[in-house]
Amino acid sequence: MRALAIIAPVALHHIFSWVTVPEEGNLPALLRGWGEDARTFLRHDVPKIVLVMVVSFVLIRLLRLITGKVAAVQTRKLPSGIRAQQVRTLASVITSIGVFLIVFVAALELLPLLGLNLGPLLASAGVAGLAIGFGAQTLVHDFINGFFILLENQYDIGDNVRIAGVKGTVETMTLRATVLRDDDGTVHTVPNSQITIVSNATRDWTQTTLRVVVAYSEPSDKIVKLLQQIGDDIRHDPAYAQDIVSDIEVPGIDRIGNGEAEYLMLIKTKPNKQWAISRELRRRIKDSFQQNNVQTAGPGRVYVVDQGK
Repeated sequence: MRALAIIAPVALHHIFSWVTVPEEGNLPALLRGWGEDARTFLRHDVPKIVLVMVVSFVLIRLLRLITGKVAAVQTRKLPSGIRAQQVRTLASVITSIGVFLIVFVAALELLPLLGLNLGPLLASAGVAGLAIGFGAQTLVHDFINGFFILLENQYDIGDNVRIAGVKGTVETMTLRATVLRDDDGTVHTVPNSQITIVSNATRDWTQTTLRVVVAYSEPSDKIVKLLQQIGDDIRHDPAYAQDIVSDIEVPGIDRIGNGEAEYLMLIKTKPNKQWAISRELRRRIKDSFQQNNVQTAGPGRVYVVDQGK
């Protein structure tokens, strides 16, 4: 206890000696220094801070105005509500990225004016960004690919496409992935980073090839005339005329062999309308061949759909 009583005053003396207390004579000078610093800050730095904030605010407002106007114009031009929704999503993404860049650049300009050293902060951000980049590079690739898929309108919801080796109808598309449903109902989720080639079977129009097979002995002119008549009838039928984009072509005989002759019919339709029109064509061809006593190549064989389609 006696040793503690001796050591304690010495320790307190050393501690208080480290604390610098301005002397009474130096206090006015210290206050004058603070006042001079405040006047310098108000005279030189505050106008720069206000200018940076005003310019940032104007740029953000201008960016939102431009993207909003462009999205509104494109939405009025597009008949598809789905595509209009994609345009709005794309405009929102562009606006968010633009606002982030403007705020980031403004922060880089403001922090030095507030006396903050950006060197350690940028170094730490660089290391963190590098680590995140290595861990999330696939996710970033997904978003970049998804952004350009929306920007270029490579396909829409409802289109029949082949991507990443999978074929089906597009049910959902986001910046990260595309969801397809194939003919047997299986759902495929394809990350956008895996999409390198897009094959769209329902963009603008679709061509269906019908192969009509009849007996070799049937006169060619008769078969071609019948098929042309059937094509003209369905082309001008009000129930189907809006879905057929051009006259149905009958090029003639495509193959001969094994006691049969194969004739081609080429039909261009609007997307996803080819199935109903091809079924109606089959019905009309069957009725026409029965009425005109056209012999088929074999039992149950009249024509088949081109397997390439």
